[in-house]
Order: sequence, then structure tokens, then C-alpha cells
Amino acid sequence: MDYIEVTSNENKIQNLIHEISSVIRGKKDQIEKVICCVLAGGHILIEDNPGTGKTLLARSLAHAISGNKDGQSVQFKRVQFTPDLLPMDLLGTHIYDEAHHEFIFKKGPLFCNVLLADEINRASPKVQSALLEAMAENQISIGDKTYILEHFFFTIATQNPIDMEGTYPLPSAQLDRFYMKIYFGYVDEASELEIYENYTQIHKNLNTINQVLSLEELNNLKAAAEAVYIHPELIKSINTLIRSTRSHPDIRLGASTRSGIALIKCLKAFALIKNRNYVIEDDLAQIAQVVLDHRLIYKNKEGQTKALNQLLQTELKRLSQLKIQ
Repeated sequence: MDYIEVTSNENKIQNLIHEISSVIRGKKDQIEKVICCVLAGGHILIEDNPGTGKTLLARSLAHAISGNKDGQSVQFKRVQFTPDLLPMDLLGTHIYDEAHHEFIFKKGPLFCNVLLADEINRASPKVQSALLEAMAENQISIGDKTYILEHFFFTIATQNPIDMEGTYPLPSAQLDRFYMKIYFGYVDEASELEIYENYTQIHKNLNTINQVLSLEELNNLKAAAEAVYIHPELIKSINTLIRSTRSHPDIRLGASTRSGIALIKCLKAFALIKNRNYVIEDDLAQIAQVVLDHRLIYKNKEGQTKALNQLLQTELKRLSQLKIQ
């Protein structure tokens, strides 16, 4: 196979990264992971303490994508998850229309393009599960009727560290719907100083972000990501890695087949972000942990830091010996 550079796609992706970086400073790696999930057609979970810029990231992403010919950005909705939140607060509800003497459906915030589910683990499991069908099938069902969501529907969910008071751990079925789980973290010292010195201008940047991508171009990028080549030996390694998680002595619940598919999709999207139309083993090294770790249930905390990394290093070593061209 002839490997070629994909410069035109790279320019669009790098422009998107640049616009978001004008607001979110010192977080290029995290921004790339978010865009990777967008191009792979998945959703992302971000765990971290409040005040690290997660909400600004979601807003910036929405502002940078044009939703229609009138130049409006795609629809962005933020839902603050709280213990008293109800499923209908997300999905919508039927209200009585006195003029027509009938009940009509009033859409909830899920009917958008970019949804920020803020502090998702503060809401009850019943509310958390209301997101499940939307994330998995791009639709919601109310009564006997099904409503289709926007073609581009992307969820950025945030959660506080699980040991914080008043949190409800997400169930495995819900976690499995997130293609990645990343940690935002604090910025480095130089970036934090720059934020303090220029916080007024950085805030203004959010309102002046250029729309560098249309929905049509976004769909083309997603198609380009799907077309990225992945070597059969890499697929074999992914298969071995996934299956090995089910028999590791430190892992109680291993990864599902869905996990492997999500990993392949994210690898392809990540390769496109790096301006390649083929996946390399270094992509697997950078992506596997954030795609698989949150889907596994470990027997103890000690195993949590080692088990997946051990399995991953074994496959990376095998691949390096093969010297895939």
C-alpha cells in the first residue's frame, strides 16, 4: 500500500485545534483526544476537579463549528447534573397546547449538537441512564414514540473524582458508551501564569472564535478517519489485548468487543489528526489506555495501575519485533 500525506485534512484539523487552544491554554494533548472522539463518532468522559477548563473546552468546540449557511455555530447545551435532576429534564416532556387542545412534545436539551453533561456523577443512576440510548443510538424513546437526535451529536461528560462527597459511580454499561476517559489536570506553571496575565483577553477569545469547520466538512473528516488504513498485525494485537484483559489475574471484568471496535475507530481518527492515512504502533501506545482503562473493573488498586499497561507493553514489544512497514 502507498502511504500518502493528508495535508488538506490536517489543515482543517489543525485550524480547529488552534481555535480551541486560543481559549484553552496548555492543553493540546487533551484537545486532540476530544477531537479524536469527535472524528471517531464517539463521546468522551473527563474526570477532574472543578475549575480546570472543561466547560470552556466544550463551548469552544461548538463555537468553532458552523451549523448552517447563516453562519450560526452548532447548537451547544450545558446541563448541570444534580441529585434532583429528572430524566424529563434531559429528554423533554409533553405539555398541553390549549390552542390546539392537544399535548405536544417540548424537546429537552439532548436535542443539540454538543452536549456538556456537567458533573454527571452527581445525578441519580436513573438520570444517568437516560443518556444511554442517546449516546448509543442517537435517538431517544418517550412512550411509544422515538425521536431522532441531530446527526452530529457529541457528548462531553465531566465527573468529579469518585471519592468526592455526593457522587454516584457510573455503571459499567454507561462507561462503555464513552470512547475515552481522560483527565484534564492543571496546566503547567508557564501556562497558568499566562492565563493569570491575560484572562480577560482569553475570555474574549471565546466570543471571537472563528468557525473553521462546517458540518459537511466535519462529516468528510469522519469519513476520512474511517478510511484510514490499519495493518492486520495491529488488528491482531488489538484482539489479543482485548481478550487478555478477560483473563488477567488483576482484572475482574475485562474489555468487551465494543471496546475493541472503539479502539480501532479512535486509532484511525488519531492517525488522521497526526496527518497520516495509516495507523502506527505509537498510536496504539498513546490511545489504548484512555480507551480501555475506564471499561475495566480491577480487583484492587495496585492492579489498576499495572495490569493494562503490562498487557499493552507485551503487544507493543511484539509489534516492534515485526517491524511493520
